[in-house]
Amino acid sequence: MEKKVICVVGLGYIGLPTAALLASNGYTVLGVDVNTHAVETINQGNIHIVEPDLDAYVRSAVSAKRLSASTTPSAADVFMICVPTPFHEGDGIPQPNIDYVLSATRSISPFVKSGDLIILESTSPVGTTEKMAEVLTDCGVDISNVHMAYCPERVLPGKIMAELVENDRVIGGLTPSSTKAVADFYRTFVRGTVLETDVRTAEMCKLTENSFRDVNIAFANELSLICDKEGIDVWELIKLANRHPRVNILTPGAGVGGHCIAVDPWFIVARDPENARIIRTAREVNNSKTEWAIDKVKSAIADFHAKHGRKPVVACLGLAFKPDIDDLRESPALFIAKNLHDREHDIIAVEPNIESHGVLSIVSLEDAVECADIFVGLVKHKEFMQANIIESLKQKSFIDFIGL
Repeated sequence: MEKKVICVVGLGYIGLPTAALLASNGYTVLGVDVNTHAVETINQGNIHIVEPDLDAYVRSAVSAKRLSASTTPSAADVFMICVPTPFHEGDGIPQPNIDYVLSATRSISPFVKSGDLIILESTSPVGTTEKMAEVLTDCGVDISNVHMAYCPERVLPGKIMAELVENDRVIGGLTPSSTKAVADFYRTFVRGTVLETDVRTAEMCKLTENSFRDVNIAFANELSLICDKEGIDVWELIKLANRHPRVNILTPGAGVGGHCIAVDPWFIVARDPENARIIRTAREVNNSKTEWAIDKVKSAIADFHAKHGRKPVVACLGLAFKPDIDDLRESPALFIAKNLHDREHDIIAVEPNIESHGVLSIVSLEDAVECADIFVGLVKHKEFMQANIIESLKQKSFIDFIGL
């Protein structure tokens, strides 16, 4: 395939790595984002997010004039939509919010021409790609010879640059010819197997993958609640149970975070609440684990105050939604720390991957060890895994939600 011009709309944790990877493969790439700070940072050859190796990719691509960023789209041969897909909060089941996807679709509509590829990578409810086609048609675009498809990202933060290349990809087009055209494009830079299907199956595939993981995490989290009540060490229990050749229980935590696992199952539940019973229950279990964790910390604070006659300093270890990244989206650790802070408890946070936070006071691990009375293990960052740190924490009042 000849090297086409690519327009990537959305320069976050998926869009920017994808844009940089495509540029490294010889494509000319325009990245588009409404965040002017991100655009300016990228055009300087720098990055606004933390991801191993991404800085080198961006610096090289910008230097070679293969990658540039703008706040508005322009003409291209391939348009990739990588914008957020949150949900609407409210009573009952959270509802998917695809406003950013539809807005991005409208923004590219003046530039779409016959033969172009339009690819949605944002995790979306079933039917979203079809709605994009409706938006383009409403904008006066003739999509009869435009290849539209859905291709869900399935990368792990911290390993994105490798997994964008190595992981298998699922391509579902609105038509068989669209599926083939988009699959052929991905085969130019993906070494994993590129699998072809229809658009609704591809959309459902991503939701299924993350719902499966959510259900399994919910089992571990529910088990941790039962073990706490029974006085059983859940970490020891899981270690023993996993010696069974056909058992592989995950480890519990303070909840489930990130834009994928904490969000995607609701897209299935919202569409079919009558049948998505286990999926909904898993979401509720994992959300309730976070509330349970807050109550455990509040109880420890009350006990300390009763014993010492003063408010304790509480150090929350970790704010990100998973270890060794700076991503705070839907993070249960951040929710716990902010909830305790909002209740006027004396909270400090140790988060090695960010320099500051608008609400919480970020301190070094060494300073926290010096001044904190209670430690709360929320994220298993590598900095917390050092033997000397763990020995220091053993001398403190330590509430461990992560098996540190």
